[in-house]
Amino acid sequence: MSSSNEKRVENLLSIGWIASFIATLGSLYFSEILQYTPCELCWYQRIFMYPLVIILGIGVFKKDASIALYSLILSTIGGCISIYHYSIQKIDFLGEKSISCGIVPCTGEYINWLGFITIPFLALVAFIIIFITSILILKKAGR
Repeated sequence: MSSSNEKRVENLLSIGWIASFIATLGSLYFSEILQYTPCELCWYQRIFMYPLVIILGIGVFKKDASIALYSLILSTIGGCISIYHYSIQKIDFLGEKSISCGIVPCTGEYINWLGFITIPFLALVAFIIIFITSILILKKAGR
């Protein structure tokens, strides 16, 4: 791999790590500072986001492009959960038929900025950023 490709891979790893780090801090801010109790689907999204901070952090530190395969898989699964969660919040007939999420309903919206930005939407944006950077890393690294 050429040095310009290596630098590009390092930058993409950093972007993915920053997205996962901000998403993790954001989720902790909502639950620990603002005291928003996460619903069950929020917990599943966290299960796929939190390890990405460590995995991508290791990738950045070691300059290891092969880590992108793992971030691609985790971001795909987490993104699918986010899409489902956002759909049951915003599409009425899906929300009516959704499975009960426990103490906090998964259809609840602690935030609704600009009429469409909710917590699952924010998670989805982070998962998409990580997914795209992972694909680009794998392409640049020739994997």
